[in-house]
Amino acid sequence: MPTVPPEHACFGRVFSIEATRPQPTEIVEMAAVLPAATPIYLTAVPTAVPDEIVTAAIALRKAGLEPVVHVAARRLPSAEVLQNLLGRLTGEADVRRLLVIGGDVEPVGPFPDALAVIQKGRLREAGIEEIGIAAYPEGHPRISRDRLEASLDEKIASAAAQGLRVHIVTQFSFSAQHILSWLRKLRAGGISHPVRIGLAGPTSLPQLIRFAKRCGVAASLRGLTSGTATALIGNIGPDRIIEALAAAGALGMIYPHYFSFGGAVATARYARRVADMTCAAGQAAAHS
Repeated sequence: MPTVPPEHACFGRVFSIEATRPQPTEIVEMAAVLPAATPIYLTAVPTAVPDEIVTAAIALRKAGLEPVVHVAARRLPSAEVLQNLLGRLTGEADVRRLLVIGGDVEPVGPFPDALAVIQKGRLREAGIEEIGIAAYPEGHPRISRDRLEASLDEKIASAAAQGLRVHIVTQFSFSAQHILSWLRKLRAGGISHPVRIGLAGPTSLPQLIRFAKRCGVAASLRGLTSGTATALIGNIGPDRIIEALAAAGALGMIYPHYFSFGGAVATARYARRVADMTCAAGQAAAHS
């Protein structure tokens, strides 16, 4: 690994994981590997019903992990459904954080986008204290960069007006260059909120290419298919991106956010191993 500046001696020690429908046995296995209170983001699966979401959040809380639930604005059929879900999440699983996203479908109810949920969803009243909002270092296939930037500003301002803390969660990328360029522009624009950097956990190259196509990370996909990226990810995870972020210098509060394409438990083990190795390398560099 490259020399790590002292202020980044333990970059990667704090991280979060995105899990899709984690089963009870997976939650137990993750809890055995991960530090207590590690945030586990429950992906917004279109077919998931409230009982399933609440049950998973309860299991994560009981296991000593921190459930963070995705809320997809356009999939909410009514404000009542949102309030009932929030009441159960806060009351039964002590959920205090959400990731509020638009959801890539036509609206089925009164919330046309994530901003509408932040403005009108009565999140603070329901007991939510903090929200994550989405960002796209490589852009969005259907939204202009100017609109993405304006939307980020609007969501941050609206959350502050509602008394909600904010962090940013990025779409996954396979390009350290794109991530760092976007981060520097974000900080130069005066946004100092914590950022959780989306990274693909360990999985196979065909699987990564499939998800990259689905999610529109075109620049990363070109790198993946060039034949030069297999050493970067392959079956081992985003090692070089982690190294680049660790060595980048002062970029504020940034943390890895792992998408568990290869499975939640495998991703948890990988994330813990990276954290331990990065801290050890950073501490050695700081004392050398």
